[in-house]
Amino acid sequence: MVEGFDELIANTRFIKGGNEMNSLTSIPNIGEVLAQKLIDVGINSPENLIEVGSKEAFIRIKHADDSACINMLYALEGAIQGVRWHSLSDETKRELKQFFKAL
Repeated sequence: MVEGFDELIANTRFIKGGNEMNSLTSIPNIGEVLAQKLIDVGINSPENLIEVGSKEAFIRIKHADDSACINMLYALEGAIQGVRWHSLSDETKRELKQFFKAL
């Protein structure tokens, strides 16, 4: 698991009844809109996002929403790493950009 993410998971707050969106929005880069997109494609928790990975999560969202952009892919990877997407390494951004262009 990505360093720092365990702490984020441990600090995740669930509201009454176990709200999936609240769980997802507790991690970096995931607001209500992106959380709903993730839920719509079957990704219901931070742990599930880690299991699926940023690329597969993005592919699922892109199939449902053709307007999904590279910044969303960066946001997903940043969420998995537990950092704001702006803090992703240049190498990671290059790799994700190549992946995005190949879609």
